[in-house]
Amino acid sequence: MLPGGINLESQNINLKSSMKKLFIACVFFYTTLFLSAQRPEAKHGSVNALPDRIFAYSPNSTIIEGYLGDKINLVIVKRIKSQDIEQLVEPFRHKNETHLWQSEFWGKWIQSAIASYDYNRDPEMLTIIQNAVNELLATQMPSGYIGNYTDSARLQQWDIWGNKYTLIGLLAYYDLTGDKSALRGSCRLADNLLSLVGPGKTNIIKTGNYRGMPSCSILEPIVYLYRRTGDKRYLDFAKYIVEQWETVDGPKLISSALAGIPVSERFPHPEVWWSYENGQKAYEMMSCYDGLLELYRITGEPSYLKAVEMAVKNIIESEINIAGSGTAFECFYHGALYQTEPTYHTMETCVTMTWMKLCFNLLRLTGNSLYADQIENSTYNALLASLKGDGSQIAKYSPLGGIRHAGEEQCGMHINCCNANGPRAFMMLPRFAVMGSEDGVFINIYGQSQSVIPLNKSNNVAINMISDYPVTDRVEISINPEKSENFTIALRIPEWSSNTTLSINGNDVSDVKAGTYKKITRTWNKDDKVVLKLDLSGRLMILNGCQAILRGPVVLARDTRFGDGFIYESAVVKEDRGKVDLKISTNKPANIWMSFSAPLVLGTDLEGDFRNSMQINFCDFASAGNTWGEDSRYKVWIPQTLNVMKTDYKSY
Repeated sequence: MLPGGINLESQNINLKSSMKKLFIACVFFYTTLFLSAQRPEAKHGSVNALPDRIFAYSPNSTIIEGYLGDKINLVIVKRIKSQDIEQLVEPFRHKNETHLWQSEFWGKWIQSAIASYDYNRDPEMLTIIQNAVNELLATQMPSGYIGNYTDSARLQQWDIWGNKYTLIGLLAYYDLTGDKSALRGSCRLADNLLSLVGPGKTNIIKTGNYRGMPSCSILEPIVYLYRRTGDKRYLDFAKYIVEQWETVDGPKLISSALAGIPVSERFPHPEVWWSYENGQKAYEMMSCYDGLLELYRITGEPSYLKAVEMAVKNIIESEINIAGSGTAFECFYHGALYQTEPTYHTMETCVTMTWMKLCFNLLRLTGNSLYADQIENSTYNALLASLKGDGSQIAKYSPLGGIRHAGEEQCGMHINCCNANGPRAFMMLPRFAVMGSEDGVFINIYGQSQSVIPLNKSNNVAINMISDYPVTDRVEISINPEKSENFTIALRIPEWSSNTTLSINGNDVSDVKAGTYKKITRTWNKDDKVVLKLDLSGRLMILNGCQAILRGPVVLARDTRFGDGFIYESAVVKEDRGKVDLKISTNKPANIWMSFSAPLVLGTDLEGDFRNSMQINFCDFASAGNTWGEDSRYKVWIPQTLNVMKTDYKSY
């Protein structure tokens, strides 16, 4: 069953109106059922943790529809439900690996599978998940080890990294079902690791590449395990991991962040890139910071949160590009500055997913809309761009220009890290779309959606959103509590929306500021209507003598399918105080979501009147290059033609 009655014509996936009504009724039921589990970490008698300022509801509380909802459903059908589970389990049976990472794929996949079941309650998916867990647990050795490394290679390379994903997957299944066998299996696996690694044993920093960060990222599920068991050994081990970060050979994840050292400059440029000395590996670094936030939830140690916030601030300022991702060869490299340069292997989808996850955790802990804005940017650009049109593949890299294509098959398997990891980002979106606090509801994603949110044990509120944002700027939100009640609705006002209007039941609301949540506390009644109008005017960004155009959260790109000239030609984008006059394009090739034209003066020939310009077509970055072929080459950054008659031409 797919949520919300979405029609995916290309996949022949349909739900009749009656089925849709039944589904919405089920949402009411499951929302009430999961009211006591708004914070998943609080389930099954776990250890108390610091509360989130903004918490996530059960994923099926919000059904995302429209274009974004279609893509989520496509990922469920083509990348999650159709996965060959036997292929993912098979490496665990043989224990003959010495250096590769086959054991990560099962844990990545099952997290997205559980999230998809949480979202649409597909009974077939639950059966698939149960079988996958049972098959994996059947490979557990008497020692407790679940993995595929030989005895002589244990703890080396990606072995502990694989243990991390196995633990996270098993614990997610335990949270879903309460099945004690999954918890026992997790404890046995962790106990086996604790018997080999720790004070007086093998140093976890020395068990893999990249300053030990892949192995140290097991911090996250170790804290989860402590929460669910209360076993102090796991908390002690978590603290041990963090202590090792600051030793001579460690990655210095806390001290470097607190000292303001950029994430790309913490260690010398490595002589061997894929090696222990490389301390700039982004995916693994951010995974460690995710674990540190989980430990902060237990200990309340302020330096942990501060270190992550400062690291993320640096990543936003120096690494994240216009499309909401970053890295080259999977490492930080001052990517925000160099994003205009053609660069090998940029914007790995694993990095995009982990960046979104880290921002989501910080949003929950701090309530800062900055992190929500980052997630929106990544979603509409880097994440959607990674998905092939038919949903069959998720690109490993999604650069800002060139050709999209599938990543290589890894580890002798018909899968790679990004095909396994990308669905986790898509399945995070229902939890991000509408969130909650002690006194109200936070709305993060605009567009077509239906939500049923538990205000408290005696009152639910239905939130129905009608909009094709970000195609258009108007968002209508119907608020329908079961009974009138005073509570807060917090609307995310994106930092780019400089001219936003808001009304309730036709009455204008003042003091709406970009880059904040607009919190409206009042008695809400049935059929109250909020109308939000966001500023989707075109914006010009200039960097390193290049130009890019944005519209709302969406980056625009030239694409050869428009047939309106050489996309790599220099040009000057006509603008007025940073604004670009965008018009809806009359030339829209197939399989493109949004297209607009902008006024450009092309090339270097100004024998005519240089004030004249041509209307050149652009599409949304996610659609650019989506044939994954030569017929759809694309480019975001346009070289700016130098005009020496301008007094500031040297600033180009």
